[in-house]
Amino acid sequence: MSLRRVKALARKEFIQMTRDPLSLIGALFIPLMMIFLFGYALSLDVDRIPTVVLDLDRTPASRDLIHRLADSRYFRVSQYLDAPSEIDAALDSGRALMGLVIDSGFAARVKAGRSAPIQAIFDGSDSNTASIAIGYLKAVAAEYDIDLQGARLRRAGMKIADMPIEARIRVWFNPELKSKNFIIPGLTAVVMMVVSSLMTALSISKEKETGTLEQLVSTPLTSGELMVGKLIPYLCVGLIDMAMVVCAGIVIFGVPFRGSYLELLITALIFQIGTLSWGLLLSVVSKSQTQASQLAMITVFLPSFLLSGFIYPIENMPWVLQAITLIVPARYFVEILKGLFLRGVGLDYLWPQTLALLLYALLVLNLARKRFSKRII
Repeated sequence: MSLRRVKALARKEFIQMTRDPLSLIGALFIPLMMIFLFGYALSLDVDRIPTVVLDLDRTPASRDLIHRLADSRYFRVSQYLDAPSEIDAALDSGRALMGLVIDSGFAARVKAGRSAPIQAIFDGSDSNTASIAIGYLKAVAAEYDIDLQGARLRRAGMKIADMPIEARIRVWFNPELKSKNFIIPGLTAVVMMVVSSLMTALSISKEKETGTLEQLVSTPLTSGELMVGKLIPYLCVGLIDMAMVVCAGIVIFGVPFRGSYLELLITALIFQIGTLSWGLLLSVVSKSQTQASQLAMITVFLPSFLLSGFIYPIENMPWVLQAITLIVPARYFVEILKGLFLRGVGLDYLWPQTLALLLYALLVLNLARKRFSKRII
């Protein structure tokens, strides 16, 4: 391989980029736009659930329970109702996700020490939110019940014994369980996988459409030199994109970065080489830019979004899909970024994922080199 020829081709690609400023600006800022769009729109936090209340008891005890719900960050009491039929209307219209009914006689049952049931009606069309809201409601009700039991014992002059088992929970790496801390590192991997592969997927296919591939064929460039020469400029752009997206995650979204920036650079470099090489392979086998972009979206976006563990835990997938995730490079980079961002671990723990990305990059780059032939197809 001649470094002089590779350098000349890379310089030619850089010049070609600057002659198309719109595409260059898009390559630099589309990742930021995607991270902002998905980062703000995609949230797994469930709080301030719109709730309507039908209080048929209207006593201090019922109001105390309602205030406990409203004072938590999980529920937002948006309306007090006067009739049961209004709950149906609120749920049907989407104004509320939960309707709470406190029957008459609630306070009397509480005072007598009897069971005082309340009814909660949920909008199950959003099953995830509904199931989480049910857990929140049970927790608030359980805390209210413990306080009532304690007050009853104190009135009777009895000492409240300590609970035999007390769970002291400590959450590492993401103490506040913010979904942004979980989403942004994974989103970074998915966005960079999509954008980088799409950039190079249009490279050789564009040369085919414009006819400039004939000029490259007439040069003494080997297929390996052509692949590397075309890879270098996009690798530089991809690393700049990666730096901007990581900075946005840290500065704007407040995601902590506890790892080594040098190890981030090393793993990002390996990941970018593999991703860009896949785009080159798609560009080689495609006959047009349209076909190349379609192949990139099908083979990159969907697997990266659905099978990388970015949102859906791989452990919960059927075993067939779990096996398929082993060939999705975004899976390994998602694990690396979460390790660097949140856990603060290094390559001493992340070397298996890094090795998998390195093998993927070498394999795909070699496939692209072998698939490219110095003739117009």
